[in-house]
Amino acid sequence: MGVIWEKAWVVDVEGNGATPPEIVEIALLELIDLRPTGRTFHWLVKPGQPISAAVTRIHGLSDDDVAGAPSIDDIAEDIVTWTDGGVLVGHNVRVELEVIGRSIPGWQPSAAIDTLKLARSLRPGLSSYSLENLGSTLNLTIEAERQTGLKHHSAQFDVALTALLFAALLDPLDREGRDLRAREADILFKSQESFL
Repeated sequence: MGVIWEKAWVVDVEGNGATPPEIVEIALLELIDLRPTGRTFHWLVKPGQPISAAVTRIHGLSDDDVAGAPSIDDIAEDIVTWTDGGVLVGHNVRVELEVIGRSIPGWQPSAAIDTLKLARSLRPGLSSYSLENLGSTLNLTIEAERQTGLKHHSAQFDVALTALLFAALLDPLDREGRDLRAREADILFKSQESFL
């Protein structure tokens, strides 16, 4: 089996608070061997339904902020070009998989490594595994703020912090340990044992 974490896209989406949620912001950050390459993408997205006041208080985005933004259909080809069939990394990445998958039918990464699952496995006993708490506990928040000039719940900040978290969790391990832990945290990975 090949190493799945060598090249990956860290992803974060922010939604409009609807049920089901629509994307209002998406950010991607490329990693090679746990380090950012400098390739990033960021879009504000105009949803079909208004952004609820409750989620505006969380991520700070209002209908006015996305009024002139493209729709998800307008940027879907770009997202597919960079991520379809690739490895995604996200904190509670199931949310990104569900929202992007619903918004872009047929889109499918090859792996989806969940830093929430990884942190629970490698840092047992913490009081909270929220991205905010992990950033604070592992002293990563200030660096993410320095890199982005932003705060929690901005998609750009959250991908920067998730990338730092991913590296902080896997860096202490040897190559074999990294691969094992990444596979354990891949929520799309299906055991091949029955074929051996």
